[in-house]
Amino acid sequence: MSPSVPGDVAPARGELLAVSDLHVGYAENRKLVEGFAPGSDEDWLLLAGDLGERVEDIYWALRVLKERFSTVVWAPGNHELWTPRQDRVQLRGVARYELLVEICRRVGVLTPEDPYPVFTGLGGPVTVVPLFLLYDYTFWPPGVGSSEEALALAHSTGVVCTDEYLLHPDPYPTRQDWCAARLELTERRLAELDPAVPTVLVNHYPLVQEVTRVLRYPEFAQWCGTVRTADWHVRYRAAAVVYGHLHIPRVNWFDGVRFAEVSLGYPREWQARDRPPGRPVPVLPGRATDPA
Repeated sequence: MSPSVPGDVAPARGELLAVSDLHVGYAENRKLVEGFAPGSDEDWLLLAGDLGERVEDIYWALRVLKERFSTVVWAPGNHELWTPRQDRVQLRGVARYELLVEICRRVGVLTPEDPYPVFTGLGGPVTVVPLFLLYDYTFWPPGVGSSEEALALAHSTGVVCTDEYLLHPDPYPTRQDWCAARLELTERRLAELDPAVPTVLVNHYPLVQEVTRVLRYPEFAQWCGTVRTADWHVRYRAAAVVYGHLHIPRVNWFDGVRFAEVSLGYPREWQARDRPPGRPVPVLPGRATDPA
């Protein structure tokens, strides 16, 4: 179904904001999240994954933020999909994801399974597209020629993502298979979008491999996305792309599209930065808007 912008409704004046990697299991991060506040009653908040690891922490963050922001949109990260032993909820894979979608709907948060909403505030209209795509080990480090070789290199160097032990793909046989299914499902939905309305693509993982070149350990890139999304920002007419996962907040431009990494990260990371710790940041700064 293609979203539409009602012609007889005045544009909202709220702002489109985004943040990711809140990791509210840390007391310091939870305190920061408790201080998040919108600039207006019409502000939207995009959550690009990794709110926490335990279901009760994820629920807490979703509920607190939905109480404050007009509309909240969530795309899952890898940490939400972990099944850690200390979590009372031991669901795995698709069943865990479906539970999180149910929780979001219970508190009024939009998910990748819902109709894509159209934001008509400052910088709009844009169709907000929360994505759940996973990764398929195709972000190879330099000099590597296959996913098998990349994974072997990671194990030999000790740079192995915790997903290998806690993110289960059930009922899919592998994470690659789950990723392929998500890509196919999402591509079908994106093909139905109104081509006259730009998109804001929201994914936990970066859509392009180039942004992973700054990683201290290049072996980790294979857990950061899939080469199949390399042209999505062009193909699906993105006004902006929002992502997290790398814990390296910054802005890049590809083909004239703004890519914003909006992570908060772990306390040891944001406490070492010169700037104040991450808070929701504008997604569409400087985009032409109606001055009226």
